[in-house]
Amino acid sequence: MADSKPLFSPDGDPMAAEALLRDVFGIVMDEVIRKGTSASEKVCEWKEPEELKRLLDLELRSEGEAAERILARCREVIHYSVKTCHPHFFNQLFSGLDPHALAGRIVTESLNTSQYTYEIAPVFVLMEEEVLKKLRSLVGWSSGDGVFCPGGSISNMYAVNLARYQRYPDCKQRGLRALPPLALFASKECHYSIKKGAAFLGLGTDSVRVVKTDERGKMIPEDLERQISLAEAEGIVPFLVSATSGTTVLGAFDPLEAIADVCQRHGLWLHVDAAWGGSVLLSQTHRHLLDGIQRTCLGAATGPRPATSSSRTSSTTWLWTPETRYLVEELKKREGFELIMEPEFVNVCFWFVPPSLRGKQESPDYSERLAKVAPVLKERMVKEGSMMIGYQPHGTRGNFFRMVVANPALTRADMDFLLNELERLGQDL
Repeated sequence: MADSKPLFSPDGDPMAAEALLRDVFGIVMDEVIRKGTSASEKVCEWKEPEELKRLLDLELRSEGEAAERILARCREVIHYSVKTCHPHFFNQLFSGLDPHALAGRIVTESLNTSQYTYEIAPVFVLMEEEVLKKLRSLVGWSSGDGVFCPGGSISNMYAVNLARYQRYPDCKQRGLRALPPLALFASKECHYSIKKGAAFLGLGTDSVRVVKTDERGKMIPEDLERQISLAEAEGIVPFLVSATSGTTVLGAFDPLEAIADVCQRHGLWLHVDAAWGGSVLLSQTHRHLLDGIQRTCLGAATGPRPATSSSRTSSTTWLWTPETRYLVEELKKREGFELIMEPEFVNVCFWFVPPSLRGKQESPDYSERLAKVAPVLKERMVKEGSMMIGYQPHGTRGNFFRMVVANPALTRADMDFLLNELERLGQDL
C-alpha cells in the first residue's frame, strides 16, 4: 500500500530489521518492564482525548516512516498508556508482570500461528492437551475435553450454547424453531456476559432468571429452587444454571454443592463461571471455596453430562497474602476508612469518608454525599497518575472503592501508599 519498500520485503535489509527489533525490545525493557513496575514512576501520564490525539499524530499516511520515527512512536505509545504492571494499579481484575508469562507471549507472538490443527501448531496442540488434562484433574475429573477461550464472556456464551445443544440437539440444524421457551438461571451478581450470551444466541435477555443473593453476594439455593418452579409453572423449560466462583465486585463464591443438589433434582446443566476465582484450585489452603465444582458433570436426571467451567488460572502465591490481610487491618484502624465487608477473596471493598462527612452518618443526605466521593478521588488520582482504583455502587450501597490485590509484587509499603494517597487526595472534601 505504501510507495516506499516495506522493511521486511524480500529485498529489504535484514540487518536493519534485526536492529529495529532489538531497539524495540530495548524500549520495552526500559519503559514497560523497568519503569512500568517502579513505584517511583506514574501509573499513567493522563491527557484528555483531544490533546492526546494531537500528541500522538495518529494520521494514517500512504508512505512509510524511518526507523528512528518508528522507535519514537513506540516510546510515545508506552509513555501515554496505563501501566497495568505498576504496583499502584488496582483498577481491574488483572495487574502485575510475570516475566515467564511475558516470555511465553513473546515466543507465541513471534511464531504467529493458530492452534486449530496439529499440522500447523504441533507443539502448542500437545501443550494445550497437557494443560487441559491438568486442569481437569484439579477440578476432579478423570476424563473429558476442553478449549481455551479469549475471555470469560465468550466462555459463558459457550456454556449457554452447550447446555442448549445437550437439551435440544436438533437446534444445531433447525435453529430456534426447534426450541420451546427456555429459561436459564444466574445470580444477581453474575457477569453481564450471561445476558449478553443469551441475546447473541437468540434466547433473549428475558430468558435469564435472576436469582437472589445473600448479604455477601452468594446465590441463595432456596431462591434458585423457587425460580425454577416458577418457570416450570409458566410453561417455560429450565435448562441451565450458571453459578459464579469469584464475582467481579465482592469476590463472592456461590455455594456449589447446594446448587448442584438443585440442578440434580431438576436435571439441569450446571455451569460455573470461574474466570476470576478458578485459580483457587491451585491452592490447598483456599480450594475449599470451589467445593462442589467437580459436580458440574452430574447435572442430569438421566445420566452425567459434560460440564463447562470457564477458568483463568494463575499463580496463587498472592491469594490472601500478608499484604492483603495487612490492608484490611489498616483499613479498620485508620479514621476515614470503612470496610464494606470482610473480604472472601482478593477483592477489598471500602469507602473513604472525607473529613467533612465523619460523624455525620445520621444526616439525611449522608449516603448521597458519600457516593460522590469515590468518583472525585478517582479523577484526581488518574489525572495525577499516582494510582488507579475502580469504584462502583452495589445494591443500596453508594459508590465505593473495589481494591484488587492481585499483583504478587505488592508490599506493605504499597498498601500504605494507597491509604496515604487517598487521605491526601481527599483531605479537602
